[in-house]
Amino acid sequence: MTDAPTIGPDLARSWLLVNGLHTDRFTHVGQADIVVLDIEDAVAPANKAQARENVVQHLSSGEHHAWVRINGFGTEWWEADLKSLAALPGLEGIFLAMVEGPEHVMRTAALLPDGTPIVALVETARGITYLPQIAASRHTFRLAFGLGDYRRDTGFDDDPTTLAYTRSQFTIASKAAGLPGAIDGPAVGATGVALADSAGVTSQFGMTGKICLMPEQTPIVNEILAPSINDMSWALDFLKEFNEAGAEIRNGSDLPRLARANKILSLAQAFGLTPPDGYHHFPAPSDTYHC
Repeated sequence: MTDAPTIGPDLARSWLLVNGLHTDRFTHVGQADIVVLDIEDAVAPANKAQARENVVQHLSSGEHHAWVRINGFGTEWWEADLKSLAALPGLEGIFLAMVEGPEHVMRTAALLPDGTPIVALVETARGITYLPQIAASRHTFRLAFGLGDYRRDTGFDDDPTTLAYTRSQFTIASKAAGLPGAIDGPAVGATGVALADSAGVTSQFGMTGKICLMPEQTPIVNEILAPSINDMSWALDFLKEFNEAGAEIRNGSDLPRLARANKILSLAQAFGLTPPDGYHHFPAPSDTYHC
């Protein structure tokens, strides 16, 4: 591995939620791609004002930067959250809880500076029904799956097969709207193999980010949601063979394989990964070919 690069929110894999009451944890965030200070689900109603003030103080000077998960549209805290946060120089984006339609994102964006990215956290059956419209809103930056609340709302188990349809909907809606990959829900309390398996499910369903609840979860999520050594080796071998053959399209599978290889290597470079043995560097992405 090279020195860890800065990962933008469009490619971010690990989204670490940090309780807004625990100011001592605001900067102890492990290897998280994105830090999300949480003043919603992690905070009891009686403590929400204090959590909000903690976040305001942390982000007010511009020395520190973070995203903030705010309370959902229609709650008694939603507007106060936005009015307190909107002008903060350290605010990087909003994680909007309990999104159930595009108007929730639109009304939130209206109280923020133009261009503030909003991740729509969809957590109910009603929200899933409106996923395509939420994704298509010009104010939605990325979709996220609020797994725990969704299971409470529907009664579904957490088995990947049970949730396959729902996860697929996030990926399809994101792709259709031209958004970055969706962010999957957390694996509560999981570490080691259990967390790797959970992140593997995230990847299998085409989701490219995952909510984390503990700093120690972030390196495993980052590893699983990045190209593997096998992925990189395949991409490099394919491009070498393709270019040595004159960069000529030989059959119907060459174009999709070329696109996959370029995507793998582009992500590997963005994440600061080291080329596998036998390769000293990643080649520039290639879309030059002959028909």
